[in-house]
Amino acid sequence: MVVVPAGQFTMGSSDAEEGREDDEGPVHRVALSRNFALGKTEVTVGEFRKFVEETGYKTDAERNVGAKGCYAWDLSKWDWREGRYWDSPGFAQSESYPVTCVSWGDAKAYLAWLSNKAGRSYRLPSEAQWEYAARGGTTSARYWGDDPKEACRYANVADKTAGPGGVTWITAHHDCRDGSFFSAAAGSLTRNGFGLHDMLGNVWEWTEDCYHGNYEGAPSDGSAWRSGDCRRGVVRGGSWNTSPRYARSARRNWSDFDSRVSNRGFRAASTLDD
Repeated sequence: MVVVPAGQFTMGSSDAEEGREDDEGPVHRVALSRNFALGKTEVTVGEFRKFVEETGYKTDAERNVGAKGCYAWDLSKWDWREGRYWDSPGFAQSESYPVTCVSWGDAKAYLAWLSNKAGRSYRLPSEAQWEYAARGGTTSARYWGDDPKEACRYANVADKTAGPGGVTWITAHHDCRDGSFFSAAAGSLTRNGFGLHDMLGNVWEWTEDCYHGNYEGAPSDGSAWRSGDCRRGVVRGGSWNTSPRYARSARRNWSDFDSRVSNRGFRAASTLDD
């Protein structure tokens, strides 16, 4: 875990930011009055495995909640695929890779187990905490600056790296090579100003919040926004197949809470004692 210092920041993006979407505004000030801790990386396959082995937990993908398996890509298209789950997402991974194919509920179950094991409370970060931490003290579109061509030092994103059989991204991609086509070992790229790795790229990350179509009425203290229409949750950060417009600190996305995707995971947060 990394201690993220209390502070204020401007959440969202201005109309001038390239790739901006309407749900990234209105821009507003958020003041976080307390330090908090955030995982240096996303929760890994190995860490999640310890939870599964100790508890016998079955993820939503394994129990076929809402749909069978996990939404995954097979080098031709994305689709729901039976038999895809956290230990078999459809590509090779090691224990140090971020766990994927987990729902919001799966993430919450792991964090409840971790809290009990550690004797302190762990949770998902609020969306505001996530963006504040991702920016790492910057105001640029990305924590390394505005130029997407610099991404491959800091983020595992859609780029020029070829995949199995020489397949490459034909949609918009970053003009660089990060060495990974699917996910990469957590923490293998350069950290941001707060010492956090993979806040952009690698896997999308669940937050605590319900999704709202804009920031009208959003909390200004950094707390999770759990009121209103809570049929969908917020994921942040982009992933290994993310184009430049998505690999930005302000970029938001939504998903049904019981959904799971082979490019989505989570990281742990904790409130520090006074």
